[in-house]
Amino acid sequence: MDAPPPLFVAAVAVVIRREGTVLAMRRARTKDAGAGLWETLSGRVEAGEDPLETARREVREECGLRVAFEARPLTAYTATRLDHPMIVLVYAADYRCGEVTLSAEHDAYAWLTPEAFAARTPLAKLAAAVRLALSR
Repeated sequence: MDAPPPLFVAAVAVVIRREGTVLAMRRARTKDAGAGLWETLSGRVEAGEDPLETARREVREECGLRVAFEARPLTAYTATRLDHPMIVLVYAADYRCGEVTLSAEHDAYAWLTPEAFAARTPLAKLAAAVRLALSR
């Protein structure tokens, strides 16, 4: 009997820009996947949510900053998490105000140039999205 085809998980990544830098977050060591990994804010789209709503929720829950979103995704890419294929929509947002408040999802943050972000993360597709967001 053939196995059913894998389901795609929809997720978002949020590139928050501030004065030529991007907000980078280090995944908490307690996470089930990617512990210690530097990334942007990200999360799965929940049932009934549209991706932009997910992006806004992730910013509220994971850092607490006030940002202004671009209405449409900047780009998209495919990835795999725990053997599940995903499609990731990347949104760009501009920092408006506030201080980063870490949630249980992350244990550190830094404002990095695109080059410094690329040096810290093994996620080449996300690093490319960060470069794209900062070039606009």
